[in-house]
Amino acid sequence: MTVQDPVPFPLSARVQDTVAFDRRELSVILSLYGRMVAAGEWRDYGISHLRDAAIFAVFRRAAESPLYRIEKRPKLRLRQGLYAVVGPEGQVLRRGHDLAAVLRVLERKMIRAVD
Repeated sequence: MTVQDPVPFPLSARVQDTVAFDRRELSVILSLYGRMVAAGEWRDYGISHLRDAAIFAVFRRAAESPLYRIEKRPKLRLRQGLYAVVGPEGQVLRRGHDLAAVLRVLERKMIRAVD
């Protein structure tokens, strides 16, 4: 009887790591989300954790396409910035390295003149 060393799984068979929001990032995003829900602007959200990006999508109604997407893309952290806010048409509204600064573009949309 011969004893063989165990053979590890090949690298391609391993589950790929996914990008996710950490607790601090979710705290900042959900704080803004709560204010917008209280203002009646947003009603639903969805979170996707993909291989190359984490996406927090906000909706006005659950059956629609997202109003805004807050994206975290680690591959862009040294170039354009780790975070981005993408509009409903796919246009990038703001991109940067600081999440709170990037989300200010959405807070400005909440400010309205009152008669």
